[in-house]
Amino acid sequence: MQNDGYLPLWWAFLKIGAFGFGGGYAILPLIGHEVVDVNKWATLPEFSDMVALSQVTPGPVAINAATYVGFTTAGLIGSILATAAVCLPPFLFVTIACRFFLAFKDHPRVLGAMRLLRPAVVGLVLAATLSLMSGENFIDWKGGVIFAAALALTVWRKTHPILIVALAAILGLAIY
Repeated sequence: MQNDGYLPLWWAFLKIGAFGFGGGYAILPLIGHEVVDVNKWATLPEFSDMVALSQVTPGPVAINAATYVGFTTAGLIGSILATAAVCLPPFLFVTIACRFFLAFKDHPRVLGAMRLLRPAVVGLVLAATLSLMSGENFIDWKGGVIFAAALALTVWRKTHPILIVALAAILGLAIY
């Protein structure tokens, strides 16, 4: 980490935790913005590698990414701080919201808010997909073929994601 101390790392992942509605892929644009664009802790190819690693390790992508970025930028303390920061807002929100949600879950305004959040999350997932697609990530036509095969297996064959990841790893090792 550039001699900024731990505060920028804490603040970046606190924001990610607070505004990362939808989790999973929906949170990737926010993580990418903070890690690549704002703080320059990683390049886009490094971020893509981080996302891949976060996906094949157990746990939510935001927590895995926070731990990874925290460790690579500020060591063990950085990984602990970033992970705690990304977990704190959802923990507080869920703790408070659960007390009220059960009482008001059938209220028309609550139902309306839930209906509005669904398309926003789909949009964020699409944004995450598009943000990871660049010339730096599709190194050559072979990478494009692996992407197309993974997409086809996912959409048309409903292949289990673990099998797709394993096949892509085997193909990547064999080809590159």
